[in-house]
Amino acid sequence: MVKIENDDEATARIEAALYSAGRPLSIEDLIKASGTESRTKTLNLLNIIMKKAKVAFKAIEIVTLPDDSYVFQLKPEYSSTIRRYASKPILPNATLKTLSYIAYMQPISSKQLVETRGSGVYLHLKELRQLDYIENQNVGRLKIYSTTAKFQKYFGIQGDTDSLKQKLFKRVRKSPHIAISNSPQTVAPQA
Repeated sequence: MVKIENDDEATARIEAALYSAGRPLSIEDLIKASGTESRTKTLNLLNIIMKKAKVAFKAIEIVTLPDDSYVFQLKPEYSSTIRRYASKPILPNATLKTLSYIAYMQPISSKQLVETRGSGVYLHLKELRQLDYIENQNVGRLKIYSTTAKFQKYFGIQGDTDSLKQKLFKRVRKSPHIAISNSPQTVAPQA
């Protein structure tokens, strides 16, 4: 690979990487994308891009995540505004419901998931494992599922499972589209 000396070209490459990735990128990813081969130069260019984005954009931002990765994203306060214009989500609604149930109830057994979500959950689990959003441990013949660090990183959630559950519960209580049954273990979106 040819080392990029031109700051404009390196900046354009960083912007392109952040825009097209659709996920957080590490500084190592951005160094490769920029072609500068320099951590210091890439960080300087990245800081310039972040400052320009604050001035140029009202609803979009480049943020540094707690793990020191960077993401080009919509500001959280605008997500409900553009929901109807958004492209097809990465996960179908049924799979997303299974993922949210796992996140809220983790650790949870496959038996509990099937009882709650039905037999279609096996396809959801396969897809979620392929995306590396969940992991499982075998306990005898039973599988116990929980979310992964990649899940937390992708959805912008930090902390241990207890704080994750508290954050999810607060969001569920604020959302008018979600009904909470009397059962303490059942949280289901309304159809």
